[in-house]
Amino acid sequence: MADLDVGLVDDVRERLAATPGDLSPHRVAEAMRAAGRPVGDATVLAVHDALRRDVLGSGPLEPLLRRTGVTDVLVNGPDQVWIDDGEGLRLTSVRFRDDAAVRRLAQRLASTGGRRLDDATPYADVRLPDGTRFHAVLAPTARPGTTISLRVPSARAFSLDDLAAAGSVSPECGEVLRAIVGSRLAFLISGGTGSGKTTLLAALLGLVDPTERLVLVEDASELRPAHPHVLGLEARPPNIEGAGEITMHTLVRQALRMRPDRLVVGEVRGAEVVDMLAALNTGHAGGCGTLHANSASDVPARIEALAAAAGLPRAAAHSQLASALDAVIHVARASDGRRHVSQVGVPVRTESGTVTIATAVAFGSDGRTTRGPASVLLAERIG
Repeated sequence: MADLDVGLVDDVRERLAATPGDLSPHRVAEAMRAAGRPVGDATVLAVHDALRRDVLGSGPLEPLLRRTGVTDVLVNGPDQVWIDDGEGLRLTSVRFRDDAAVRRLAQRLASTGGRRLDDATPYADVRLPDGTRFHAVLAPTARPGTTISLRVPSARAFSLDDLAAAGSVSPECGEVLRAIVGSRLAFLISGGTGSGKTTLLAALLGLVDPTERLVLVEDASELRPAHPHVLGLEARPPNIEGAGEITMHTLVRQALRMRPDRLVVGEVRGAEVVDMLAALNTGHAGGCGTLHANSASDVPARIEALAAAAGLPRAAAHSQLASALDAVIHVARASDGRRHVSQVGVPVRTESGTVTIATAVAFGSDGRTTRGPASVLLAERIG
């Protein structure tokens, strides 16, 4: 695309748009002749491919999305396209002609997910038909130009052994995680954005006994555990008219009526935390989910804030948390961008009634394991 004359591509696009018909090399050649341009097979095919990328798939981002290991593709205006392939973000050589080209791609992708994206509604967050999570904000609301964020679903379910081979889980850590799942402890996986929470959760769900029924509740369907009995429920935003919304809060309540052996909340981020804590306190052992938090010690404060927004008093939130949750597994990214499990903690009730997370075992990025003050308590819960 970089070797093509931008004016030629734009001229052919305008001529094709003026007359009905499918995009084909023949029509591209006719448009080029009408414009008085030289018509060679290589140029015709190059223009055709450029226009096809512009109207089908993810445009110039398509090759990046197909690369093995890519988890995120980020567009910051026409001149910056970044990818994360497991080693941190890095700038690519992909460029757009101008912000109008980025805007066209964003609007087309949003429309495939049934969402509106224009100056009246300059942002959209949808799941595309192939499972990719798409978010965009149009310029000038975003700068330096229209932004696009694409979260790529894994092509396959990673096992705990796969994560161990990649260095994300040490042998000692693997033993602890297997014991947590096998003992049906209720746990949360905490971590920052892009730290690998969902990947780890899916791997751990693959360890669950095949006879158990997993009911997954997600804002956007991302979990793909290698398990024979999985039922997924996905939230839905309101349509253009503001109707048809299905919240996580509603879906957690529905999931509890579906005889789950394990209730899984893909990401706890709102009022659903109240129903999840209540479920874990009323016989739904082994429930789990993920939570955005900078450290394991921040988990109680995050849950307290979410519960308060849902109308649950602080004391009640901590009381529910203390009896509902057995462990917190924290994942982090090392300075080299590699994701790894850094800590397993246990909720402990203080004299004031609040909950703190005490470290049971910590795992360094160098593979070293350190036992913490709550290691005995975790061992007791594992049995």
